[in-house]
Amino acid sequence: MVNTHLRLSGKISPMSEAAPPPESYGRVDTDGTVYVTTADGERSVGQIPDVTAEEALAFFTRRFTALETEVGLLEERIKRGALNPEEARRSIAAVKSSIVGANAVGDLAALATRLDGLAPVLAEANEARKAERAKAHDETKAAKEAMVAEAEKIAAGNDWRGGVNRFRTLLDEWKGLPRIDRATDDDLWHRFSSARTTYTRRRKTQFAEQSAQRDGAKQAKEAIIAEARQVAQSTEWGAAAGSFRDLMTRWKAAGPAPRDIDDALWAEFRGIQDDFFARRTEVAAATDAEFGANLEAKLAILDAAEKDILPVTDLQVARQKYRAFLAKYNEHGRVPRDSIRPLEGRVRAIEKAITEAEENEWRRTDPETQKRASGTVTLLSDQIAKLNAQLERATAANDAKKIADLTSSIATYESWLEQATKTLEDFKG
Repeated sequence: MVNTHLRLSGKISPMSEAAPPPESYGRVDTDGTVYVTTADGERSVGQIPDVTAEEALAFFTRRFTALETEVGLLEERIKRGALNPEEARRSIAAVKSSIVGANAVGDLAALATRLDGLAPVLAEANEARKAERAKAHDETKAAKEAMVAEAEKIAAGNDWRGGVNRFRTLLDEWKGLPRIDRATDDDLWHRFSSARTTYTRRRKTQFAEQSAQRDGAKQAKEAIIAEARQVAQSTEWGAAAGSFRDLMTRWKAAGPAPRDIDDALWAEFRGIQDDFFARRTEVAAATDAEFGANLEAKLAILDAAEKDILPVTDLQVARQKYRAFLAKYNEHGRVPRDSIRPLEGRVRAIEKAITEAEENEWRRTDPETQKRASGTVTLLSDQIAKLNAQLERATAANDAKKIADLTSSIATYESWLEQATKTLEDFKG
């Protein structure tokens, strides 16, 4: 066998020269024993008889290549943060241990040096981990401080319904956060718990006061109802109505009684008012009777005007008839109260129809609008002509896809042209 010991000495700059091949660090003896060259001298890594020296050396350089790949993968995982610092240290130690006595041919010392070069990366990762923990601590502390501030704000406020739910939500959120340093965490929890206790006590006190106020409101409203019964007997409609307004003001100022009692008291008070105003309405109805003749006259005039004016076909004539109608309509006086709005609605409907006719006439005769409509027709016609010319060329070229696309486009533009032409004809009358 041929001795293939090819050791290179000196350092090679990775930026200027290629690193020596792994086989440069080994040789094969005549009996097939393979040696690797290290800083401590040669070391036997194995023997492969009955093969050429090149094959024996290649077998052990492939082992080195496998180790080199393992180191490269570990470097990549560490640099992209796939391992935490402790996991990385254990992995480096394990790989380095396998390199030291590896039965492989190559620059084993360089591999070990590469692993040692990861120390700064680990240190940086360790510092980053500490920074992350510190950040998480600060964020948790800030979150709890914000929750405490909100809790103390709620405790000082008077939101007796929403505050209960918000405290429940804050407590659930608090339980979901991790603990921070014990002294700070205990202090923040003490403040939060104290705020919740303060709020609960104030809420109970408030409800007790409200209960007492409701009892007082019940008595006040019962007294108002007794007064309302007396007022309701009066036939001095104006003065009695004023008294009811005063009673209503006092009712509102009395505040709410207990809910079920409050509803019953209101129904009773409202019933007394309704009876009073119903009697007043009956008297008013007698007065409205004298307006009946005016109502009948206005209805007859309005019926005739609607038939004569609507629909509006001649705007000038419609205006003249509307002015005559108003003059005649206004000759008659007041009508019953409940008839005012229906009558006014019908009069406004006639006026609206004339106004809409005026607006339509203006749009129809507006020169600028006609010009735009005419321009649209011209533009669409020109485009259709261009598309037809393109269709002729496509037909001559027997371009089936283009023929289909152009035919579809022409149909679309023709539908638009039809609409635009109709619009223009409407302007021309």
